[in-house]
Amino acid sequence: MPIERKLKYSKLQYEARARVAKALAHPSRLLILDAIADGEKCVCELTELVDADQSTVSKHLAILKQAGIIADRKDRSKTFYRPTICCLKGFWECIESVLKENLKAQQAAMGR
Repeated sequence: MPIERKLKYSKLQYEARARVAKALAHPSRLLILDAIADGEKCVCELTELVDADQSTVSKHLAILKQAGIIADRKDRSKTFYRPTICCLKGFWECIESVLKENLKAQQAAMGR
């Protein structure tokens, strides 16, 4: 039996998941997501936080928006960003667990 028949999801679903994972795969984008988890922020606040120019931050925001992870709201000359998903807390906890397990394995390898 071909392995494709055993897949839980279709190849298109895995490709869609990869697009979301790719959108998350940058430290500045993770920083932005962490910052807007507490409430929406404007580009000017995020630019200062990320310590990058507005065009760079805008590109990161566009990637997150295209992936469906954030949404924006215009208020006169400012644009504010907020998460569209509520699962970020679980995502951060999962990442921290992986980091802790990796640290334990490294410490065990060093005999500590």
